[in-house]
Amino acid sequence: MITHDLRVIADAILDKKGQNVVSLDLRPVGSAISDYFVVCNGDSTTNVNAIADNIIKVVREELGLKPLRSQGFENNIWIILDYGNIVVHVFQTEYREFYRLEDLWADAPRKEYKYRKPSRKKASEEKDSQ
Repeated sequence: MITHDLRVIADAILDKKGQNVVSLDLRPVGSAISDYFVVCNGDSTTNVNAIADNIIKVVREELGLKPLRSQGFENNIWIILDYGNIVVHVFQTEYREFYRLEDLWADAPRKEYKYRKPSRKKASEEKDSQ
């Protein structure tokens, strides 16, 4: 179930041209505030905002979840969306490089996500709705 939730979030990020999408499994670390972090970046504040908005929209539509908390929409350089067991970090590229969040959790198992072509069924559904 969690792997599906992570993939939904990753796809929502990638749909808005989010970059370097990774999830970190924090369960083995033991002292983390959530089970998973999802980390990505965008090249501008507009891109960061669009990514975060799309995550909220897609997760609500596909998983029926709303963030418990969110922070960072006032400046769009680092937006955090807290879904309880998954916390999503959407950085502007230069801030991700500066804070190096993944280095703090270097022992956590890591998974990278790449853009997937929509399935034939999904693509035909999108075409029919236009």
